[in-house]
Amino acid sequence: MERTLVLFKPDAVQRGLVGQILTRFEAKGLRVAGLKMRQFPVEHMQKHYDVHKERPFFGNLVDFMTSGPVVALALEGKNAIEVTRNLMGATNAAKAAPGTIRGDFGLSFSNNLVHGSDGPESAATELALFFPEKDELCEWTPDAERWVYSVEER
Repeated sequence: MERTLVLFKPDAVQRGLVGQILTRFEAKGLRVAGLKMRQFPVEHMQKHYDVHKERPFFGNLVDFMTSGPVVALALEGKNAIEVTRNLMGATNAAKAAPGTIRGDFGLSFSNNLVHGSDGPESAATELALFFPEKDELCEWTPDAERWVYSVEER
């Protein structure tokens, strides 16, 4: 099983979409290993988006991500990174396919509702940043998991 980080950005929280977005991940069969909502400080978001620090949009991105509450979500499942990114849709929500989170709920490139780790290394780094304490993540197996994954596919 793979673990990844998803952030529900301030626009998703302000628009009251947290439940609908979370439902998409759970309905797909991903399990929640950690969940928290808080307004993260500027320094935290600067560290999270450090790879973009030289880009002209960095300041606006940090301002946006600290403008309101963010929901940090640790998700687990088979190919969780790829699955979550497919569920989110294209970064530019105006161009995202219908049926994706951004395609169904967004119109903006900047205010695009969700962030998801783009690979195993970034997932590990991002999860450590948003869930630094070991006891913030739960190890568990839902009873319904046997109905999500075929035994032959494992």
